[in-house]
Amino acid sequence: MNEYEYDDECLAVFLENQGQLFDEPVASSEEEAQEVLEDCLAVVVDGADEVREYMEESGMDVGGLSDEELIEANEVFSLSDDRYLVVIA
Repeated sequence: MNEYEYDDECLAVFLENQGQLFDEPVASSEEEAQEVLEDCLAVVVDGADEVREYMEESGMDVGGLSDEELIEANEVFSLSDDRYLVVIA
């Protein structure tokens, strides 16, 4: 898991899809997106197994969710190469 290593794709995906997690926009630039992700201690993980592990470590009850349901959660943003940005707000 990589905390605070947000590449251009992470920032762009978060900016474009922040509405899936927040009721109103919380960032309007990549710099603001970086700050929000850092404040939320967001992580970039590889695969659904690491998504599950991080969410469980964060105290979320995800035991009854399938991998598909897990990666469709509002806190999970799909990136390329089977990577996911997980934002626990």
